[in-house]
Amino acid sequence: MNTPVKPSGMLNRWLPSIPLTITIIIFWMLMVSELSLAHLLFGTLLGLVIPLFATRLDREFARIGSLRLVPKMIGVLLWDIVLSNIEVARRVIGPERHLTPGFIWLPLDMDNIHGIAALASFITLTPGTVTAALSEDRKYLLIHVFNLKDADALIDSIKRRYEAPLKEIFP
Repeated sequence: MNTPVKPSGMLNRWLPSIPLTITIIIFWMLMVSELSLAHLLFGTLLGLVIPLFATRLDREFARIGSLRLVPKMIGVLLWDIVLSNIEVARRVIGPERHLTPGFIWLPLDMDNIHGIAALASFITLTPGTVTAALSEDRKYLLIHVFNLKDADALIDSIKRRYEAPLKEIFP
């Protein structure tokens, strides 16, 4: 039985994706909308260099599960944004001594980076909270809270209202 011959390692190293290279050249020529040798050479240079960097990126493709919860999640998010705007306005107008800002680490039950990104976006979109960091192991989100009264209640609310449905959307 003959074993297939692998493509040259040297070619793969210097030209990792011929389709990407060709696509970049075509898009460059369409963007400059002028056919000239200089533009073609520069587009070719871009087409050779960009894939070299793109292959070093750690790509993780989205796994999508059930989308049935998306409309409900959008409604919950919009409602939370309205309520949070009212709460933040009340706190800003009121005495400063009543504010209790703080940071919490939210333990994550999901490991899909796309779901984590959506969760971080939802948290940041809601006034009064902002996602500050993701731990190296992707197990915790650091969240700054404008008015932190009960960390455990906030964690429970985020996990129930956002993370649980996102786990179904991004398994």
